[in-house]
Amino acid sequence: MRNSFINTIIEACKTRDDIFILSGDAGLGVFDQFKEEYPNRFRNMGVAEQNAISFAAGLAMTGYKVIVYNIIPFVLYRCYEQVRNDICYQELPIVLAGVGSGITYAPMGMSHYSVEDIGVVQTLPNLVTISPMDPVEATVAALYSLDSLSPVYVRLAKRGEPTFSRTVPLNITSPHIVRDGSGTAIVFYGSIAAEVMAAVDLLEESGFSPLVISVPTVQPLDVAALLTMLSMVDHVVSVEEHFVNCGLGSMLARVRSEHPVSWGLTLMGIPPGFIHEVNSTEGLRRSFGIATADIANTVASLRRG
Repeated sequence: MRNSFINTIIEACKTRDDIFILSGDAGLGVFDQFKEEYPNRFRNMGVAEQNAISFAAGLAMTGYKVIVYNIIPFVLYRCYEQVRNDICYQELPIVLAGVGSGITYAPMGMSHYSVEDIGVVQTLPNLVTISPMDPVEATVAALYSLDSLSPVYVRLAKRGEPTFSRTVPLNITSPHIVRDGSGTAIVFYGSIAAEVMAAVDLLEESGFSPLVISVPTVQPLDVAALLTMLSMVDHVVSVEEHFVNCGLGSMLARVRSEHPVSWGLTLMGIPPGFIHEVNSTEGLRRSFGIATADIANTVASLRRG
């Protein structure tokens, strides 16, 4: 996923001379080719995240399309004030490319997790936020980001994620149906797709096909499109590798309170609290009840109910 995003950016440099990449001393191997071909359009800003964001704002004001690449806590959390004041307030078309969504960096601990970033970005007006589920969505997200006139934050996993898209999304800013189904809808974003799609395969083996919807852009949320897609279902299950109290699930709860809908809502995510357990990404997903079996059992129980 990460490589698909970055390679799309690098490919665009063949026809654009305004792209400038800043790295926060992370993922340097990913940019080896870029540094050789475009040495004057890359800077490693080191472990100085706040300075990197303000530096990016200055470059953007001179006409560059700036991509700031770093691990999510260091592209959004440590430099929140600079993202807020220098980028979002001035609505500069900078791309924040954050790697390590959710608990991708298990078992490195809370300093490297990004399980509350969707909550953080909801406090940052003007910041389009995209969380691709696979390399196809990541590529489309990169293309959108390059042409966006607003700041964009793209939260990526790392690498090696499987492809689930059967078609290329025509509009990355709207939700799209990954699998047709009825009765219950599973709504998700990001790399938790691996667990969701494995759960759907199990459910289909038992004769039940839920509607499966990917929501790559969580801010702004395309409420109208979601309401249309969900108009014929009885229940919605929101699945996310993120704190359940400030992510997509909580957004859907607000949608449900503000619109006359008939579907029930079940939230599956990480309970808010510091993660002290040391485990792999898959192990932590099992601990938090968002692994394949948990999703399949939850949806199946709703069907029986």
